[in-house]
Amino acid sequence: YYCLAAVAAMLKYIEFIQNSVYAPKSLKIRFHGSEQTAMIDSTSALNLELITNNRDPRKGHTLFGILNYTKTPGGSRRLRSNILEPLIDADSINTRLDSVQELLQDEECFFGLQSVIARFLDTEQLLSILVQIPKQDTVNASESKITNLIYLKHTLELVEPLKEALKSYKTPLLKAYYSSLEDSRFEIILEKIKTVINDDTRYTKGCLNMRTQKCYAVKPNVNEFLDIARRTYTEIVDDIAGMITQLAEKYNLPLKTSFSSARGFFIQMNADCTAIHNGQLPSEFTKITKMKNVYSFTSPDLMKMNERCQESLREIYHMTYLIVCKLLSEIYEYIHCLYKLSDTVSMLDMLQSFAHACTLSDYVRPEFTDTLAIKQGWHPVLEKIHFEKPVANDTYITEGSNFIIITGPNMSGKSTYLKQIALSQIMAQMGSFVPAEYSSFRIAEQIFTRIGMDDDIETNSSTFMKEMKEVTYIIQNANDRSLIIIDELGRGTSPEEGIGVCYAVCEYLLNLKAFTLFATHFLELCQIDTLYPNVENNYFEVQHVRSSYEIMEKIAYTYILSKGHTEEKNYGLKAAEVSSLPLSIILDAKKLITLIDRQILQQQRTDPEILKEKAIYHLANRLIQTARNSQLDPDSLRIYLKGLKKKYETDCIASEQVPADVR
Repeated sequence: YYCLAAVAAMLKYIEFIQNSVYAPKSLKIRFHGSEQTAMIDSTSALNLELITNNRDPRKGHTLFGILNYTKTPGGSRRLRSNILEPLIDADSINTRLDSVQELLQDEECFFGLQSVIARFLDTEQLLSILVQIPKQDTVNASESKITNLIYLKHTLELVEPLKEALKSYKTPLLKAYYSSLEDSRFEIILEKIKTVINDDTRYTKGCLNMRTQKCYAVKPNVNEFLDIARRTYTEIVDDIAGMITQLAEKYNLPLKTSFSSARGFFIQMNADCTAIHNGQLPSEFTKITKMKNVYSFTSPDLMKMNERCQESLREIYHMTYLIVCKLLSEIYEYIHCLYKLSDTVSMLDMLQSFAHACTLSDYVRPEFTDTLAIKQGWHPVLEKIHFEKPVANDTYITEGSNFIIITGPNMSGKSTYLKQIALSQIMAQMGSFVPAEYSSFRIAEQIFTRIGMDDDIETNSSTFMKEMKEVTYIIQNANDRSLIIIDELGRGTSPEEGIGVCYAVCEYLLNLKAFTLFATHFLELCQIDTLYPNVENNYFEVQHVRSSYEIMEKIAYTYILSKGHTEEKNYGLKAAEVSSLPLSIILDAKKLITLIDRQILQQQRTDPEILKEKAIYHLANRLIQTARNSQLDPDSLRIYLKGLKKKYETDCIASEQVPADVR
């Protein structure tokens, strides 16, 4: 009720402000909630740079930028909305993936479909303008209606070529779109248009070409007064051409006729013409401008002719508009099929864009299970920035190991890796292939991120307060089917308080079955895996490099993710060496750290009972996962189960070998 009331109010507002009403029974109104799409909040969309690059909004270094090979405005809008609201229904996603896969299999058919889609105009915008009835018959309104009728004819003439391009495809979605194009209403509307509009009237580029198309759009003998007005217009245009030819002969100059929508007809000439005396044009010419190597100007007589031309045009447009309005009133009852066409074209455009992106990189089709498993995945945007494949890493998250703590030095790749996982998840749920050698995803109903260290002057929030607001939002809204990305929490306050907040937040999130990736510099958090078996520690490896002439060691980043937590100490100082901070300050800082003797990583003893419990926990989770998803034959399953048993026995023996003093 409230939704319909709001729509009705909006329509009244449009009628009042824009002086335009919608034709009766011409609108398609449908309530569409977000129940079947994943929720991505605006902060996460900004953090992940889904649509806009945070450093330079003009650059296309975004997920939208690397996937946007669409050919129509409608396809671009569809892609944008799907990035911000990916699907959560596995059947719908797999139907899209089937279509993308089939598009990739036949190159000739793919390029045929792409070329047809590229010829479509903005069908959604065209439809919205066509169903509006202006309250006042102005020249602009008349011209707009005629133009859009020509666009409609152009669009309907592409239905048959699009059907032909889709004819050979077999996947359910592409076949469904082919069937939707067999609607007889397309042919009915086109036939009605052709009874009034010339067959050779079509959309063309260039304002003069389009103006000619609009003038002669209606067939002759439909309106006698229109035919007379058009003959008058033709004579005026011929007179203009003749007058410019006479001026060229009179002054012996290579003049040529040009046209723009703002100036009408005017004269152009190359500036390096040798016939110009002393660099001056004859005094008869006025409004002289020079751009690059071309003079543009007019004359008083030509200006008068332009005025006559405009008067004649207004007359033609008015009479054509009356004919067009009568024609549109006859086709409004069939116009609903155009909503279907608009949906078909935009979806096909998005699917071919996905297929096009796959041809430019080694993307793979994702699977959907209860596990997030990515083999050798990489960041798709980083690949486009550097024009080469970044260092690839594996990811494995299950219900039994659903909380991953990631550590490593500054600039080792933690933030890039976190964003890479979220982008791959979104791409998979949109129906796109993903950057990896193999990928399996658990469908996420919500994607949350907490990234960055900025304050917010608008809400008077400090860095720490902004962190707390973002984490509060995650805690209040996350559920068992969420994907949570947290990069650096608690860095806006003292280390002791930061560690306390992080530990408490981690314990709360551990009660959920949400897949969580938590990057931190607080190495104390790595010990949480001794209390919670579903926690795993990963870290980014680095290598130490020291040449003969250097005083201090430097870090060489490998960007490779490994099991465990980082053993690296004082890596902030090593990163500072790369900057322009004076060496004397770095050496002083190192001495102070040694004097203070503050341990970043405190070794804690491990209870053998905890190790045994973890071994039992991991075995149970692997068995549950195998029972749910295994497609192995009996012999392969027997070998796999023997391997699990051996691994369990090895872990149990390891727990018994803990030193006696620990026991």
